Amino acid sequence: MALIQTVIWFLVALAVLVAVHEFGHFYVARRCGVKVLRFSIGFGKILWRRRDRQGTEYALAAIPLGGYVKMLDEREGDVPEEELHRAFNRKNVWQRIAIVAAGPVANFILAILLFWLLMVPGTREPIPIVGDVEAGSVAAQAGLESGQEILAVDGEPTPTWQALHQQLLRRLGESGTISFRVKYPESDLQYLSEAQLEDWLKGVEEPDPVSGLGLTLDRPTLKPVIGQVVPESPAERAGLQTGDRVLSADGQPMPDWPTWVAYVRERPGEEIQLIVERDGAERSLSVTPEMVEEAGEQFGRVGVGLQPQSWPEDRVREYRYGPVESFVAGVDRTWETAGFVLLSVKKLIVGEISTKNLSGPITIAKVAGDSAESGWKSFVGFVALLSIFLGVFNLLPIPVLDGGHLMYYFIEVVKGSPVSERIQQIGYQVGLVMVVGLMFLALYNDIMRL
Repeated sequence: MALIQTVIWFLVALAVLVAVHEFGHFYVARRCGVKVLRFSIGFGKILWRRRDRQGTEYALAAIPLGGYVKMLDEREGDVPEEELHRAFNRKNVWQRIAIVAAGPVANFILAILLFWLLMVPGTREPIPIVGDVEAGSVAAQAGLESGQEILAVDGEPTPTWQALHQQLLRRLGESGTISFRVKYPESDLQYLSEAQLEDWLKGVEEPDPVSGLGLTLDRPTLKPVIGQVVPESPAERAGLQTGDRVLSADGQPMPDWPTWVAYVRERPGEEIQLIVERDGAERSLSVTPEMVEEAGEQFGRVGVGLQPQSWPEDRVREYRYGPVESFVAGVDRTWETAGFVLLSVKKLIVGEISTKNLSGPITIAKVAGDSAESGWKSFVGFVALLSIFLGVFNLLPIPVLDGGHLMYYFIEVVKGSPVSERIQQIGYQVGLVMVVGLMFLALYNDIMRL
């Protein structure tokens, strides 16, 4: 059931992104007087079709991993004399640039609107306060101490966990000085400190930049209260229920959720005697964790999830925006994320980030399912980020992508004549090999993660 839900949410996200991207091409092509022959979501065998008054066929195809807009074009077949003025290749170079760029632009517009939707009600995000600092780490070298709030990294404000995480991600694989601006609670004094990076987390698969500094962020104690019981799991068979609070295991107190999780992980196949609190009364239960193996490691799991718990008001920042301010914030968020994606591409090319961090459809599907399970806001945020990734990826100057077409058209603007068909065909073949190679590498990474 969980697998089916993951696939469904992945297809929903993909259908939305593809439809918006292709609609961008379609809309601008129509505005430029180009005849659109087909607007298809998916590839391969057509499952459903409908034709409008202007002769455009709308189709759903069997392979839902993309889509396309087919336009009237002399390079793809004979065009009647009376319709030559509606052929894509007969349009001037600036119209062709507008049509090709419209797809990625539509993805950016979608991201802005989705971020706007998330920001209109306001947002609440945790404040980055230092928890523990590992001796000899980058954080220790910088003199960071428990309880300090990290105000900025390299001069860029980090008011929330997310802002801190994103700013640190920009330094992956780099060497040089990293600076921090911090303050103590209930004090207005601010302190500047520095540390040296040396190929920081270069080549690390799935790097965690916060732990890579050698610190943890302070968070409220998570009470060991069960918020989810997986069907047919050891927890369900033992009689555990949503809302149960684990008080002790084998007589040992369970003060927080991490303690409970660690206790279970260390005891695969061993019966555990529990005392739980339910409806104000204590109950005795026994549960035997099943053995799970991942990445060569064996550990115990009972099949329960944590009940969501609110943060103390002094540990979060709340942002309230009006409709206009929310739109501006959405534009800023989209711009910053697009810049970060481009920076990540550059780091992949020069080897500062491991290619093992490339993800394919399996990982994307899993994240889609997990975000949907976390609530509509998480899913909408995921779709917005994926829309930006799709927009930026399509603008890369690789033939067969929109960016490759734009590269040829801008060369045409400079030299005053189109790039020769032979050069374009060679470029498309090279580009196809590059894109297919990236797809196989991403899929290989997905499979290895499984």
